[in-house]
Amino acid sequence: MDFEYLEEDTLGMTLTSGTCVLKKDDQNLVGISIGGGYPYCPCLYIVQIFDNTSASRDGSMAAGDEIVSVNNKSVKGRTKVEVAKLIQASKSEVRIHYNKLHANPKEGKTLDIIKHRVVESMSSSTADALGFSRAILCNDSLIKKLDELDHTADLYRGLIKHTRSVLKGIFELARIHRNFGDAFANIGAREPQFKASEAFTKFGNAHRQIDLYALKLLETVKPMVNDLNTYLTKAIPDTRLTIEKYADAKFEYLSYCLKVKELDDEEHSYAALQELLYRVETGNYEYRLLLRCRQIARDRFASMRSDVLVKLELLDQKHVQDIVFQLHRFITALEKYHKNCDAIMKEADIFPIEVDLSLAVFHKKNLDDDDDDDELDNESNQNEQQKTEDEDFFNIGD
Repeated sequence: MDFEYLEEDTLGMTLTSGTCVLKKDDQNLVGISIGGGYPYCPCLYIVQIFDNTSASRDGSMAAGDEIVSVNNKSVKGRTKVEVAKLIQASKSEVRIHYNKLHANPKEGKTLDIIKHRVVESMSSSTADALGFSRAILCNDSLIKKLDELDHTADLYRGLIKHTRSVLKGIFELARIHRNFGDAFANIGAREPQFKASEAFTKFGNAHRQIDLYALKLLETVKPMVNDLNTYLTKAIPDTRLTIEKYADAKFEYLSYCLKVKELDDEEHSYAALQELLYRVETGNYEYRLLLRCRQIARDRFASMRSDVLVKLELLDQKHVQDIVFQLHRFITALEKYHKNCDAIMKEADIFPIEVDLSLAVFHKKNLDDDDDDDELDNESNQNEQQKTEDEDFFNIGD
């Protein structure tokens, strides 16, 4: 077929020439597949570059580039089978002269490429009724990890909530111990009988010490709650975002695969009818643009898949190791707190206390009403200030 009377329709894309030398592997291959050529297309072009091959390591050529010559022999007017034989005939390396296609990938994103976002949430019957293909939608174990992330997030959310409830209970109990201790210490300071005063003071100091043990427990466990909260609010959402980006990259790559398959089927149907197809006769630039877009999308998809695998592995390791460490820290701190409380109360075994009730009790006299009001106001202000300090101290994991 004579193509001289047809002008190439480049669709606004440009070409620049280049040359590369590819070494052959043990199987006599360089890692490229070829399309186009006589009798339907005036040029031959690269359909795909395979991973871990001489062509992929060289990086000069890409899908959609036109092959001009092989070992300085022009391929104009040859079939793709003849060009493949020229490459196979070389012994150790192949010299390929090519025209590099400079294309904007955005121009390849047609409605057919983005329609999968519409049918993604449809049922199969609905999509089929509307004429949409669901071939690009398939099960993916990595995307299913989103459900596992939700389960893990619920686990951490429940653990944080339960831990905060336990710590809040201990904190409130500590305030009671402190007030209890202050009350007995005050009684001891006012008690005129030495033994009774010493007993009350000792009992009050024991309760004050329990309050300090509780505060130490809170200081120990507070970082645990913060670490769990960081895992819940940062690590899990970051991994989820990476998986969602991976899903988008995968759907885009599969969409290009589907579109390339549609154009292939169109070419085969025209060839079977021995009819001419304009885009093929004029250089098949639309098809070559999609080949380039598919390669770029595939590279991005492979990169995102690698990132997802790494992040999921790190997240799983942190989950297994972190949950054990944090629970061990929590249980150890609780055990120490209860042991210390038990020990201090055993030392404060002061009952029964002997008190001579016939003695007069110290008390202040001649206090006027104004003095009483001032004292009550001061006590109220002190209580309010202490309440504010307590609330600030217990601000855990917010």
